[in-house]
Amino acid sequence: MSTETKKTHDPEARGVRLVAVLLSLTVVSGLIDAVSYLGLGHVFTANMTGNVVVLGFAAAGAPGFSIPHTSTSLACFLVGAAVGGRIAGRYGGGSRRTWARVTLTAEAVFVGISAVVAFAAPGATATAYALIALTAFAMGLRNATVRKLGVPDLTTTVLTMTLTGLASDSPAGDGSGHRSPRRTAAVLAMLAGATLGAWLVIHHGLGLPLLLAALLAGVLAVATSGRE
Repeated sequence: MSTETKKTHDPEARGVRLVAVLLSLTVVSGLIDAVSYLGLGHVFTANMTGNVVVLGFAAAGAPGFSIPHTSTSLACFLVGAAVGGRIAGRYGGGSRRTWARVTLTAEAVFVGISAVVAFAAPGATATAYALIALTAFAMGLRNATVRKLGVPDLTTTVLTMTLTGLASDSPAGDGSGHRSPRRTAAVLAMLAGATLGAWLVIHHGLGLPLLLAALLAGVLAVATSGRE
């Protein structure tokens, strides 16, 4: 049986490869952090490294930062990550395709609900907390899954180690640079998502970028394969 025939009959190989899916999810992370940071009081709901720093700023009394908002984001992210670990325990030993699709469907649902809330009650205090809670939970769920999938250099929400690897493993850092295209693509994906998200927040409010993020996650849920 030829390699192409094997791929045709392998359910895990059907769909978009995980590398492309995770790069697309990195764009979604940029969209969501643009919404949360610019529209929800300088809090992150995808990038928890930044959130810990923001919590320190808020605790020190720096203007424009909120301990309740940041604490809500951190707590909901951790709950989402715990649920993601449970899902990994149930599906992780079987089909990666099914596992990824279940998680991305859940992300699309939670982000979609946040979009509905943003359209229905813009500007309300309760809306801000609802959007923080829903998106942080979704990002925790996704991060737990991405971590256990273990695709190198594609965390989808943080870029510190990606940038470190890009520089240290480059010819300038006495490396081969063999993963530079993937790492560069991840940086550009986050930049693209953040730029688009910021533009949408500034010109159209919070609902539209959240709806776009939910639609992208939904498409990826339907399309993803189980192969890197």
